[in-house]
Amino acid sequence: MTDSVVVSPARDTARPSSSGGMLGRLGSVMARHARVVFGVWLLVLIVLGAAAPSVFTSLAGAGWQADGSESVRVRELAQQHFGGNSSAAVEVVVHSDNETIESPGVQRVLGEIAEVFTSDARFGELIAPQSGTSITPDGHTGIFIAGANASTDDMVKAVDEHSDALSALSGNGIEVYPTGSSALWSDFNKANHDAMIKAEMFSWPVTLAIMVLAFGSLVAAGLPLLLTLAGLVASAGGLVLLNHFTSISVWAMNFAMMFALALGIDYALFIVARFRDARTTAPSPDAAVAETMNTAGKAVALSGLTVLVSLSAVLIVPAPAVRTMAVGIMFAVFFVLLATMTLLPAALGALGGKINAGALPHAMRQQHRSPRFAAWGGLLHNHPWPFAIGAVTVLIALSIPVFGLKVAMPSIQVVPTDAPVRQGYELIQAQMGEGAPGMLQIITPATQAAQAAEAAKGVDGISMVTPPQLALDDSGLATMQALPEVDPSDPRMGGILDRLRDELPAAALVGGAPAENLDLQQALDDYFPIIVAIILVLGFALLLIALQAPVIAALGTVVSLLSTAAAFGVAKLIFQDGHGAGLLGFTPQGFLDGWGPVFFFAMIFAIAMDYTVFLLATAKEHYEHTGDPKTAQVDGLAHSGRVIFAAAAVMVAVFFTFALSEPLPPKEMGIILGVAVLLDAAAVRLVLLPVLLRLTGHGAWWSPNWLRKALPPISFAHH
Repeated sequence: MTDSVVVSPARDTARPSSSGGMLGRLGSVMARHARVVFGVWLLVLIVLGAAAPSVFTSLAGAGWQADGSESVRVRELAQQHFGGNSSAAVEVVVHSDNETIESPGVQRVLGEIAEVFTSDARFGELIAPQSGTSITPDGHTGIFIAGANASTDDMVKAVDEHSDALSALSGNGIEVYPTGSSALWSDFNKANHDAMIKAEMFSWPVTLAIMVLAFGSLVAAGLPLLLTLAGLVASAGGLVLLNHFTSISVWAMNFAMMFALALGIDYALFIVARFRDARTTAPSPDAAVAETMNTAGKAVALSGLTVLVSLSAVLIVPAPAVRTMAVGIMFAVFFVLLATMTLLPAALGALGGKINAGALPHAMRQQHRSPRFAAWGGLLHNHPWPFAIGAVTVLIALSIPVFGLKVAMPSIQVVPTDAPVRQGYELIQAQMGEGAPGMLQIITPATQAAQAAEAAKGVDGISMVTPPQLALDDSGLATMQALPEVDPSDPRMGGILDRLRDELPAAALVGGAPAENLDLQQALDDYFPIIVAIILVLGFALLLIALQAPVIAALGTVVSLLSTAAAFGVAKLIFQDGHGAGLLGFTPQGFLDGWGPVFFFAMIFAIAMDYTVFLLATAKEHYEHTGDPKTAQVDGLAHSGRVIFAAAAVMVAVFFTFALSEPLPPKEMGIILGVAVLLDAAAVRLVLLPVLLRLTGHGAWWSPNWLRKALPPISFAHH
């Protein structure tokens, strides 16, 4: 953007039709060629929309691993040399109260289970229940193992396809439950997909209602929803196509659905509100579009760039599922931003005065400069300290619990109680011990197998070690299973794994599903401070470029960090300590899901900076017009306050609908993000940040000459 900074003592009331800067010219072109823009977008949506319906069945279901970790190496070796008897293998729990595993009836069922697996090349060696290792002492419960002969993603899809056939074998007093890591992710993904769809279906009408109240016009309210829908369809189709080149986690679309709706409406609100104001004095619809894009369009573009930059920091985590979740959200943001920059200006240019069609009575009296928010801005200007102290006190008080926050990978409790994988899991625990669903796998050179087995037996927290089994080829390796004394999600499991790795011979490797979770958690913990630092530095840099003012850019970054910390503090109180768990309908795990800090920090900070850009860009526009910091603060709030309030209401409504979900992860996402937006809008954007503008005065917009020369000249003024 190469707009020159123009500051005048008073705002011009006569606006020429010049399109101004780059985005203004782009908006004017889109408005004048609306039919072409509609045609191009229709073509894009047809092409990408054709792939979109398969998004949830095409995308990957696994990928929750730390690439390069010891546990992943163990799984790879197990699949290469031990018939796929790895953490990705499918375990089928067979139980009968009346018959033993050796009885003819149970043996017939085991044969039918084998037939299911034999017909699919994705399964490797089949291991029937064996006495002493996979049959309980009473003989009534056994575990049938189907080795993994494909990637973890393909194994999850294989379970998706065969779980119903396996569960259908239950009957005549014999229970059959597919379980294991691949089955867990299959049931987990299905439960979360169903919850996300239900939440989305509920949030759309709620969102439309809020939009109608905010805009007072059915047409104006419907535009953001259509824009969001276009971005969502395009991103879904794009992810399906990208999945042909690299595996994309199905969670990428889950997050994308939530973010596309929230940010799409956010951006459209800001643009449409500004357009309605511009068209009151602009000579033509395309001139109004040009002015809108030259001011509000810049803020949206910079906001979208901030969101993309914040999420890109997550890409450094060496975990496929985590990386592709970020990719999914970035796809959604990109397409929503693209639609905002092209499709929305075209629609506004085509509608012109019809933007207010279907207006409600109160809308006819509505002004872009809200008298209520102007009065609120004046109150903050006249009494800054009480509000500053109050807002900071609330945010710090809510931030304090974050110091006691614990994180871990999700436990079995995140899966519905009636899911086959959970029923099988709990049955194994009841019959074979707490740690039985989370056996640790040891792979060692065959020459050291006896030594490794003896060392493993002596590790505190290991109750049993199976006899070593030689590899099926001539690799010279051996494997054995170590049974922990605790549940896989028990905090003590980490210590057991560390002691086991320390005590075994140097060439021995330890893996298994619990080890993969712990290695992934360690990677997330290691990368979290790096991600925070990257996001803070890049967030500040983008604000500095946008506002050309180091003081307010630094303050905007700091208060965004404060509101993010407060959201995490609330998350600790709810999901770790269990406050309000009964009301929200969940059983606390005693920790926050391990991927939460990395993702929620990036997402919350991105949203916080989103509102920061909207408020400060509007304030800077008025400062460039008048050179008066009071006008910048009061009119900045008067012109953006209603939009921020409405956008926050939409976001809170969207996010809180996910709190109605039964599975815990979408509930965590919805509540944490909803609380973050609520705190950020109420305590920071509409209170603390305007107060900081008041207290810093001209200093907020000060910039040294050398910095102004170094930065690209960006102006939010329009003349």
